[in-house]
Amino acid sequence: MAQKKKETATVFEQQEIAPGIYDMWINTDLALQAKPGQFISVYPHNASTLLPRPISICEVDKENRRLRIVYRIAGKGTTEFATYHTGRKIQILGTLGNGFPVEEGTGKKVFLLGGGIGIPPMLQLAKEMKAEKQIVLGYRDDELFLKEDLEKNGALYIATEDGSVGTRGNVMDAIRENKIDADVIFACGPMPMLRAIKNYAEEKGIPAYISLEERMACGVGACLGCVCKTKEKDHHSHVNNARVCTDGPVFEAKEVEI
Repeated sequence: MAQKKKETATVFEQQEIAPGIYDMWINTDLALQAKPGQFISVYPHNASTLLPRPISICEVDKENRRLRIVYRIAGKGTTEFATYHTGRKIQILGTLGNGFPVEEGTGKKVFLLGGGIGIPPMLQLAKEMKAEKQIVLGYRDDELFLKEDLEKNGALYIATEDGSVGTRGNVMDAIRENKIDADVIFACGPMPMLRAIKNYAEEKGIPAYISLEERMACGVGACLGCVCKTKEKDHHSHVNNARVCTDGPVFEAKEVEI
């Protein structure tokens, strides 16, 4: 397992790609070890904002040693990140988390399901997975960030809450409307979406790997701020808990109670 480390990285470029959603490429050696579904923690410069912000890795460019992150402005830290320009030095910690088990999809028919800000991790996963890929994305409205990137990597289906594009509703509505199925599911998104996916996977008797979007503080398992309930007892603490930042963020759905 690659060693996590804190390092000084450099912003290569950044742009706003939808209202309040930013797309940043970072020059960092961490690109050499990054896996789909992992995340990095980005440290704000503002001293009053003590904790780093965990942000999913969207895309990896190993050749140029760059990582891409796509994030939504949600508070002070991300508001600061949105002001960064090319050449800005930033402190990051990575790579964190266990990522998706890419090999579980090899040669199979798969669903890659992303909802809201859970969409970015699907891109690197889609690029690396050798499978029949059905990518189903759920958006609030017609913001459709990363649509062009993702449709190059599989058959794309879209759901929007307001019905402005694709199926009205969520990713599960899009699956039903398009009458598509799969052998295995990989997903990231808000908790109600992941609960529906877990139920669907149990109904169909297929494995589902879900990335839990929890609010994290430390990102390295020390603070216990992102604990989730598990079916089995943790062999360290002997309780039915797991830390999303270190034991996850990706879990097989049947292992967690959500």
